[in-house]
Amino acid sequence: MIHTWSNWSGSVTCAPRAVALPTDEAAILTLIKQAAAEQTTVRVAGTGHSFTPLCASAGVLVSLDGLQGLVSTDHEMATFWAGTKLHQVGDPLWAAGLAMANMGDIDRQALAGAISTGTHGTGPTLGNIATQVVGLRLALASGELVDCSPTQAPELFKAAQVSVGALGIITQVTLRCLPAYRLHERTWVAGFDECMAQLDEFIAKNRHFEFFWVPSEDVCAMKTLNPTTAETLESPNGAARPLCDHPIVTGRLARYVREEKIDRSYRIFPSERNLKFNETEFAVPAINGPDCLREIRDLMQRRYPAVLWPIEYRTLAADDIPLSPAYGRATVTLSVHQAAELPYQPFFADVEAIFRNHQGRPHWGKIHTHTARELAAHYPAWAAFQTVRAEVDPAGLFLNEHLRTILLDA
Repeated sequence: MIHTWSNWSGSVTCAPRAVALPTDEAAILTLIKQAAAEQTTVRVAGTGHSFTPLCASAGVLVSLDGLQGLVSTDHEMATFWAGTKLHQVGDPLWAAGLAMANMGDIDRQALAGAISTGTHGTGPTLGNIATQVVGLRLALASGELVDCSPTQAPELFKAAQVSVGALGIITQVTLRCLPAYRLHERTWVAGFDECMAQLDEFIAKNRHFEFFWVPSEDVCAMKTLNPTTAETLESPNGAARPLCDHPIVTGRLARYVREEKIDRSYRIFPSERNLKFNETEFAVPAINGPDCLREIRDLMQRRYPAVLWPIEYRTLAADDIPLSPAYGRATVTLSVHQAAELPYQPFFADVEAIFRNHQGRPHWGKIHTHTARELAAHYPAWAAFQTVRAEVDPAGLFLNEHLRTILLDA
């Protein structure tokens, strides 16, 4: 039987030797031992929201859809099965009086995939989703099931927080949570120069601030999210707040400017992404963010005026996770998109050249051409990760061609 697999955008396809859908950890250990005996490789596919070939496999491709849901809560910690989708986390946490500290603007990813690739939201005091992780359970190449945390196998834990699936199969994830809270979302449109002039102020005064630069209009769709104790949002006369009244909030721009509202945090964070696209994203030092954006804007206006998809600008706190793009530095991430049905290679290559000049680190799940030699120079704790990887998977059971390029080939 021939198996085929494709990622969400259709940019990656593969024909694995076998597809496995385990429903418990014992089945995962069995398939790992069998793959090792047959000298084939093992990769895990979440929902395919990575645009790079992280999940591509000619060996065994594993889905964790059979391991979903809440395992337990303990004070302000919650443990989930690793195949749980982010959009499935909010309700059970809320029922326990809890919530995630931050989320991205897409909630379709599997929890294990989101942390393994450094998926993030926005906020200068907030790290990526992996920084919320306080415990992991991994199925290793040896056929062992190992729990790790800051106090139990701490070197393995730190490497596994963002591991691109190179250390083993994550089966359970324990998150440090906050008491359940609501967010007030406000969106509006500003001219590019107006946005840039007030950028530092918006970032400093809001728990979450981001914007999309919309090239077709040369304006910025702005968004702030802040915690609130209010349960509803009404204008003084009791009518619902209107959509932003800027005259160009029509067509494409209306997708990024929504009605002002208040709701549970996990309902506010995500946005709908119904149109498929391909994406490249780099994390640059926060101080470089504005100039990097200006250069990309200039490039698009001069050479790629037909590209209509926006650039997303977000902030990210520094962390100490070896393969995190925010390792050791306050960070700005810039996400560049193109429609899935259109060619992106020349455009993304020119954008990547700008990112390189700004010390950019690529998002592991988004399109880039960096190799291990280049990446090692950008990650101060690169060697620490490689030491752990070599210890737990010396034969490369969990590597594919793409991972060999970005982790080993120098």
